[in-house]
Amino acid sequence: MLLLGDKNMKWTKFRLKTTTQAEDIVICALADAGVEGAQIEDNVPLSDTDLQQMFVDIPLTSGPDDGTAYLTFYLDEDEDADAVLRRVEEELASLRQFSDIGPCTIERSETEDKDWINNWKQYFHQFTVDDFLVIPSWEKVRPEDEGKRILHIDPGTAFGTGMHETTQLCMRQLKKYVTPGCEVLDVGTGSGILGIVALMLGAGHVFGTDLDPCALDAVRENLQANGISGGSMQAVIGNLIDDRRIQDMAGYDKYDIVTANILAPVLVELTPQIVSHLKNGGIYITSGILDVKEEDVTKACTDAGLTVAEVTRQGEWVSVTARKD
Repeated sequence: MLLLGDKNMKWTKFRLKTTTQAEDIVICALADAGVEGAQIEDNVPLSDTDLQQMFVDIPLTSGPDDGTAYLTFYLDEDEDADAVLRRVEEELASLRQFSDIGPCTIERSETEDKDWINNWKQYFHQFTVDDFLVIPSWEKVRPEDEGKRILHIDPGTAFGTGMHETTQLCMRQLKKYVTPGCEVLDVGTGSGILGIVALMLGAGHVFGTDLDPCALDAVRENLQANGISGGSMQAVIGNLIDDRRIQDMAGYDKYDIVTANILAPVLVELTPQIVSHLKNGGIYITSGILDVKEEDVTKACTDAGLTVAEVTRQGEWVSVTARKD
């Protein structure tokens, strides 16, 4: 069973021009007007702390910082966009009385979920991970790559192209540990790439969890693109750490392999729960770990009663593989 999200939902897009110095207070004004979140576009370089707290599939590019910032927010088709916009303009007018917030001009347009997916095409191109060729639907397999394992991935709005070192580390560990017919739990499944790799390597079934509803459509479409039956992978939305419903759906003492490509602080919280889902002898493959956080994750594994079997590295990123004895 694959749970499906809404298809091609329509959104009203607002893009507000301000300054880099004012972007924080303008975001606060948006929040006061009822806007739950905004995307920031500027050319301010990321700090070392920023870089340590995130990782992205697509390389970041920027020009010189010219002091300009754009804040983009979206309202779904069920919201009264005109009313929200009036509240935003009132908040900005009040803010302008005592602060320089730049022009704060607002562009308005309509968009759909599929427009987000199309934006990936300018960045995401085929590449190889060992004997896997990872390729999006809009590109063709070159003759010299026809002998490779072909993995069709269109990430859309869900995380996971395979371009990032953390995903590649997990893929290589799956190649070592997947056995025919094994059961796999993929926490933070995103585009479903790790679950699909496991199925291509011979796994019998994958259960995937994610917090982002966009993952549901991405998994369904990527399974279809690779000719894999939807019954081979079940994807659900929910937090395995503290949601008993999701924990029960996943099942206990049943998985030969658990994968979790998530940032280290989340892995520390997740690991004690994972033990109850693994079979004795089961393998826990983690990634998304900066090298400075390696000890945090290995300690979480040993504290939970797991044995660290292997630590692998690529660049500044680490994968910790542990076993339930």
